[in-house]
Amino acid sequence: MATTPLVDQYGRPISSRSLKKEQADVNVQAVHRSSSLHPATGLTPPRLARILRDSIDGDPELYLALAEDMEERNEHYAGVLGTRKRQVSSLEITVEAVSDDAADIRDADLVREIVERDVFRDELFDILDAIGKGFSATEILWDTSEGDWRPKAFKWRDPRWFRFDHDNPEMLLLRAPGGDEPLNAFGWITHFGKAKSGLPIRGGLARGAAWAFLFKSFTMKDWAIFCEAYGQPLRLGKYGAGATDEDKKKLLQAVASIGSDYAAIVPDSMLIEFVQAKLSGSHDLYEQRANWLDQQTSKLVLGQTQTTDATAGGFATSKVHDGVREDIEQADCRQISATLNRDLVKPLIGLNYGPRRKYPIIKIGRPDEVDVKQLVENVAKLVPLGLKVGMSTMRDKIGLPDPDEDEELLVPTSATKQDPAEDEEDQDPDPDEQQDKPSKARAFRSLPAQRPPDAYDRAIDGILEDEGWVPLVGPIIEGLEEELADATSIDEARAMFQRRLEALGVTALADKLAQASFAARVSGEVGEDVD
Repeated sequence: MATTPLVDQYGRPISSRSLKKEQADVNVQAVHRSSSLHPATGLTPPRLARILRDSIDGDPELYLALAEDMEERNEHYAGVLGTRKRQVSSLEITVEAVSDDAADIRDADLVREIVERDVFRDELFDILDAIGKGFSATEILWDTSEGDWRPKAFKWRDPRWFRFDHDNPEMLLLRAPGGDEPLNAFGWITHFGKAKSGLPIRGGLARGAAWAFLFKSFTMKDWAIFCEAYGQPLRLGKYGAGATDEDKKKLLQAVASIGSDYAAIVPDSMLIEFVQAKLSGSHDLYEQRANWLDQQTSKLVLGQTQTTDATAGGFATSKVHDGVREDIEQADCRQISATLNRDLVKPLIGLNYGPRRKYPIIKIGRPDEVDVKQLVENVAKLVPLGLKVGMSTMRDKIGLPDPDEDEELLVPTSATKQDPAEDEEDQDPDPDEQQDKPSKARAFRSLPAQRPPDAYDRAIDGILEDEGWVPLVGPIIEGLEEELADATSIDEARAMFQRRLEALGVTALADKLAQASFAARVSGEVGEDVD
């Protein structure tokens, strides 16, 4: 029987040979001059517009370098972007098996082995670099030294090493020494931070934050000039009519030294005065403008401002927010989970066990609020009635891992003591109630009480085997289902039963029950099959 070949999301076959070496190796790194690109220096509105336009036309290198500069030079943007990435990367990570089949559970355990590594959350933080820049490319370094495939590391690669394919603007290409080349199938985790619809390069937050970054840099520069010019008094040096050029030079040097060294010496014939600056305008305009631009950045990245900016009533309203607005957090979790299921789970299972019709699922996010006590009580009541519940599903719901093969297990025991009152009831049960109301002990063990049938049991069985009772209750049940279907209230249904019971041949039914009771009593008198 032919086996299904392994292919990636683009339908390309897998080359195991190419996966055993780094694609973005030292040769690729050597050809890039990324460290020398700092477009934030001397940035102007026309230059920013050109950088953004070029990134759409196929050359995103300067735009990606600018996005990196923004995180280094704008503390607020770096803070809120880091908050958004850290919040997602710190949430609970769960792995769900496709079913309780042994092979499916083995697949899920393999994925758990990878995501439970100590460094995985830091690697996840790097993958989320796509939130700011629009995409991230993380190379999977595979280890096959022990005969199977295990990722030994997930390496973040500088986004400036990549560009998008001209014919397929959603496919990344690596800028290699010999020209652009496709990424190895099953060798990369490519994540797209989709903040808006459109091309992946336009989906990152850095595009929107770039304009606030530019205008804030102008504001900060003007603010610095203002503080230098008006933040300290004017130093005015005066010299006499007979001062020489050398005297004037010394006086100027002394005035300048006071501004930096706070010390200077001048002759008695010279005078230095300090003139206090008198400001007629509002000098807090720069701070207000910088804060307003920061608030717009907070809205862009976090969806709110209360947890980052000091506003009236901010403490009370910030209690509603948890760093990142809930809908944004959920969207990030859905996107990163889908990426990991495509670029990590499928390669990991496929390379080790072959292709699957369905694969385990990684889910990242806050766990659903589950009332564990109520869940366990409901399952304990419904399983004896026939409800089928998977063990792995229940373990996931209550937060318990699958037990190891050699681990000691908790098991139910028949030695568990019941309430004394319940034990007494079980020892001497009422025969009539025993048929309709089994004890709690038997219900939870799902095992009926074992005893030989007595005269009462045989009497009841005899009635059931003797079909002579059928015509006695026929008037009650004949056509009852159709009549109840037309009932519009419980009172109407009760009246229907009352009419049918009145028409029942009660005398004949009572005679039948009396015969059975008398037969059981006679058997009891002679000691037949009585416990």
